[in-house]
Amino acid sequence: MIVIAHLSDTHIDDGQRSIERTRAVMEHLEDLPYDLDAVLVTGDIVDHGLPAEYEQARQLLTSRHPVLICPGNHDQRAAFRRHLLGQPESTAPINQVHSTADFVIALCDSSVPGKDEGLLEDETLAWLEDVLTQAPAGVPVVVGFHHPPARLQVPFVDGIRQFGAERLETLADRHPNLAAFVCGHAHTPAATTFAGRPLLVAPGVVSTVRLPWERLAHPRDYVDLDQPPAFAFHVLDDAGRLTTHFRSVNG
Repeated sequence: MIVIAHLSDTHIDDGQRSIERTRAVMEHLEDLPYDLDAVLVTGDIVDHGLPAEYEQARQLLTSRHPVLICPGNHDQRAAFRRHLLGQPESTAPINQVHSTADFVIALCDSSVPGKDEGLLEDETLAWLEDVLTQAPAGVPVVVGFHHPPARLQVPFVDGIRQFGAERLETLADRHPNLAAFVCGHAHTPAATTFAGRPLLVAPGVVSTVRLPWERLAHPRDYVDLDQPPAFAFHVLDDAGRLTTHFRSVNG
């Protein structure tokens, strides 16, 4: 059994709120009497892309569990590389793979510098194709990024989703070992399908988006700041079946 914790949209800034909520989630994971196979953080790690924010995020996201982080639309690639990954600054897409004998995680950079919507660049799609091709037969691959490639029925989010998704769908059709897609960006826990696979959206740590039918009572409030921080557990069993559990913590 493979257990992966998945959080997103921490939006670390110079205020205590984002810091405390992120710390609450990470401490919850640290206190588990179980060694997780991975912790995924799918983008919008910081709020303004500032070095000081990334230094704070680096400390908060340190864990005894393996941690994998990809950027979102609020992140800046150069600062992300330098302060979170310890790599030379570059504006190239930040794509990362974590491979074990039992599973593979491919984290793709769906950010588009200067824009809120997402897109997988040709370079990223070629990289992902290679990861999927190199993965041993029968080993499940979980593909993650920040922007959901499918509509979630939240107009504001859908307007800044991952575009060009038909290219990703075509790629997925060639690789039956691709088990699931995971992402963030929407600030709401959600589950749907894309390319015939589960598409699982992590809650937002910093805030929760109000769904259209919830906003009838709060027409000007797109975001609910009172909901507790939350995350997901993705569980892959020995047959490759994926189950997801959502958890909230005291922030």
